[in-house]
Amino acid sequence: MDVTTETFERDVIERSHELPVVVDFWAAWCGPCRALGPAIEAEAGKRARRLELVKLDVDAEPEIAARYRIQSIPTVAVFRDGEVATGFIGALPPATIGRFLDEQVLADAAEPPIAVVGTAAEAT
Repeated sequence: MDVTTETFERDVIERSHELPVVVDFWAAWCGPCRALGPAIEAEAGKRARRLELVKLDVDAEPEIAARYRIQSIPTVAVFRDGEVATGFIGALPPATIGRFLDEQVLADAAEPPIAVVGTAAEAT
């Protein structure tokens, strides 16, 4: 989904209170951005309903890019609870993106395992 200055608050900031929102800051003229796009879309698609992927064209939306001090593209920023929590810069291979999403994005959002606690008398 593409986001704009008008939709950023709702689609990124507000939505990030429900699940992690991965923002791909890109531009049409950027070769590495065009390489990253299909890879991040495929990897995010494998994790549908657990995170949201949005794309922001820095040329069309310079105010948002400036607000988050985007100086190199592609830049991927992960928003959680309305703030940037993690991210990376550059085009990465699909396997690396998948590992990043699993380890850096979803691992933090996962619910802790349920522990079974018994009494000492039950153990004997």
